[in-house]
Amino acid sequence: MADRPAARFRKLGPRALAAIGRQQWLDRPSYRLEHLLSFAFNGLGRSRNTVMNALNGVWLGHPVHPPLASLTSGALGTTVALDALSVLPGRPAHELVDASRFAGRALGVGILASIGSAVTGVSDWQHTHQEDRRVGLVHGVVNLVATGLYAQSWWDRRRGLHRRGIALSALGYLITVGGSYLGGALVFESGIGIDQSGRRLRTQEWTPVLDAGSLNGKPVRVEVDGVGLVVCQTKPGEVSAYGEFCPHLAAPMADGWVDRGRLVCPWHGSWFSTESGEVVRGPAAAPLPCYQARLVNGVVEVRGEAQPSLGEA
Repeated sequence: MADRPAARFRKLGPRALAAIGRQQWLDRPSYRLEHLLSFAFNGLGRSRNTVMNALNGVWLGHPVHPPLASLTSGALGTTVALDALSVLPGRPAHELVDASRFAGRALGVGILASIGSAVTGVSDWQHTHQEDRRVGLVHGVVNLVATGLYAQSWWDRRRGLHRRGIALSALGYLITVGGSYLGGALVFESGIGIDQSGRRLRTQEWTPVLDAGSLNGKPVRVEVDGVGLVVCQTKPGEVSAYGEFCPHLAAPMADGWVDRGRLVCPWHGSWFSTESGEVVRGPAAAPLPCYQARLVNGVVEVRGEAQPSLGEA
């Protein structure tokens, strides 16, 4: 009997996620927001790709949003802890003043990190769909409300209203915890922001996969040792092999195409270098797995990349 309350509590989060995912009325405002974002990004002209790559984390190799969200949570958690210390009875006055002052500084860092987290998060969110899009929209709105409370708290502290500022920060942090649960569900349950390129090819043996005549200018799916790949002709007389799925949201790269030395994702338009698989343009942040490929007597052969030995740096 004692386990029933705990079981009900554990089911509360999944039920909330399911309820949010069913709210189809959220689709209209979410797509309107996406259109505004697209209009804003397209208005950047030639700088669009540079800005989008920076926000999507191409330079980092994975999305920027998660580390900024961690920085936000850490700074705001520090604020709440220092606030609690500043109101403890029986402490020397100078310690209370120091705790209050450093709490305000941590709060400022948390607000800045929260703004950065919001900007990078919305660039990831705009490529989601259906239930994930609805949960992501609520996640963003919840965190926006919390950030507003933090900003008011910071302003109140500046005006000497410390107790009111402490109360607003505590309330904002409770809201942030709820928003973090939604964000965690998007990452760990839906794989948003996780490399979804799938299993890697490890075999070091050259393996024939198809006749070169089967290549028709588009990527062709093959399978080696249970691992899906796509093979395409990138230059006259040259072939390349890549992972089957886009690292962003597992789009089938067999539906993509080659354009001026880039392999293009069919879903969200990520560009990958045909020479290395590195990201040229997001929203993908992680590179597309790229394997060795060659032509032997009109047959395409592939193998996995060489793995460094333990003694190599």
